[in-house]
Amino acid sequence: MSLMSKLLTSTLITTLTLSAGNTVDEKELLNYVKKHVVLNPQVEVKGVTIIEETSHPDIPGWNVYLTTMDLNYQGKEIKAPETIFVKDGLATRNLVSLKNGRDYRDEIKPTVSDKFYDDAHLIFGNKNAAHKVLVFSDPQCPFCQEVVPDIMKAAKEHPDQIALYYYHLPLLRIHPVSDVLTRVMHLAQHEGKMDVLPKIYAMKIDPRETDMKKILAEVEKQTGYSVTAEKVDDQKVKDAMKADSDAASEMMVSGTPTIYADGKWDKMRNKYKEFIK
Repeated sequence: MSLMSKLLTSTLITTLTLSAGNTVDEKELLNYVKKHVVLNPQVEVKGVTIIEETSHPDIPGWNVYLTTMDLNYQGKEIKAPETIFVKDGLATRNLVSLKNGRDYRDEIKPTVSDKFYDDAHLIFGNKNAAHKVLVFSDPQCPFCQEVVPDIMKAAKEHPDQIALYYYHLPLLRIHPVSDVLTRVMHLAQHEGKMDVLPKIYAMKIDPRETDMKKILAEVEKQTGYSVTAEKVDDQKVKDAMKADSDAASEMMVSGTPTIYADGKWDKMRNKYKEFIK
């Protein structure tokens, strides 16, 4: 069971009467979350922030609130994404089509704001390129390995068409080796050694490996990039990884690769190909 499932309920039919109409505020959503979403008594709900209010053409009449819940669990501060659907004074966390089984929680993500397109996360392409692609990724994720190196290549070869912004999101429960690998990528990027990044994606290494000495030795062997454990363990590097994790929470990203093309979620992960035709 994941940490998030320990914190939340999973019912599909929970509803709550809100003020009249579809428009709600953060106070109303906070009350809803406390009563119907976070039922673990060990979890303190400290606040709910509305990231974006949107809609979906397939569910007319429903307002969709993309939010971040600020939680405290056993002394640990957690930012957890939550989608809440509101219509006619009712609210629910899940909205599923009986006709085709589509869960609209999986269909809607926030629009990327300009603050995510900063120089620190630009890895390939020119910042004034015609199109922006933003990626949340883990180099050990097999789906990322299929897609992300190709996007890197496209942005490198077409710098005036694609500016590629990269955020680290290591899935440590699945492959803890990514804890070190993502920090190595961060260091290589900020040293201007961009050629190392796709090589990290091509590495063959035990995803459960946690011995930093062994991991760094494999990095050097397979990519040619040498870096010390001291640099990898630098607090500034760890803070950068935490900032990327917080960005993922704000964008309601929980899996990899999650890709945005010109600010919109690219569900099929191939929109970038249209930018280089």
